[in-house]
Amino acid sequence: MDTQELRTLRLFEEIESEKAPSQRDLATRLNISLGLVNSFMKRLTQKGYFKITHIPKNRVKYILTPKGAAEKTRLTYEYIQYSFQFYKTARQKMRELFQALGEAGVKTIVFYGATDLAEIAYLSLQETSIQLVAVIDTRKMHNRFLGLEIQSPESLRRLSFDRILITEIESQKREIIDTILNVSVEENKISMLN
Repeated sequence: MDTQELRTLRLFEEIESEKAPSQRDLATRLNISLGLVNSFMKRLTQKGYFKITHIPKNRVKYILTPKGAAEKTRLTYEYIQYSFQFYKTARQKMRELFQALGEAGVKTIVFYGATDLAEIAYLSLQETSIQLVAVIDTRKMHNRFLGLEIQSPESLRRLSFDRILITEIESQKREIIDTILNVSVEENKISMLN
């Protein structure tokens, strides 16, 4: 499933979730530009997936057509298949990584990134004797994740751990590595999936 299909599915979901979201609301929720939302909506309307009706205050309401509902169903099915394949692949790679780390004597680990990949890593970690000691994520600090309070990268200075696993999916891995190195963690303590 490519980025365009994923955005289209998210647009379908957002439009169905509320009475009349504005394009500005959609852009904010999907974290894309207003111009891109406008372009997507024009294209989807031209394909017959939405009808446009006008509501007060110079606003429009998008109504999903039967053709649009069929497309949403198709995209949802593809997303489920994609997600399942991602899960299977990530789970297998995590098992292999944790087995290698265990054989190398790693006893404690930190996850960098409170993400879906971290949840998959946590499941795989339960099959080993390696203990999760912290979760780091600059965008979600002080929330709880996997039973732990999410901490800042600076907390790596005072934590005791053998390895840090980058479980962030969407950020630039090089930036994360630089952040970790800036708090005096040795590069050989950093692991990530390929």
